Amino acid sequence: MIRTILISNYIQVQGAFVRSLGDGNIVVCTGNGEYAGRPIQEGAKPSSHKMFAVA
Repeated sequence: MIRTILISNYIQVQGAFVRSLGDGNIVVCTGNGEYAGRPIQEGAKPSSHKMFAVA
């Protein structure tokens, strides 16, 4: 399952879901590494007009 996470106020990363963490964050794998952050709920809009994506 592909998930999107916030790793800072303005940086979002999208990748394959790896696992949930105890603090409510999740880990995703982009193929270039694993990143942990807050999951973005479906239908949520980004907080910034600029978006950084790791592919």
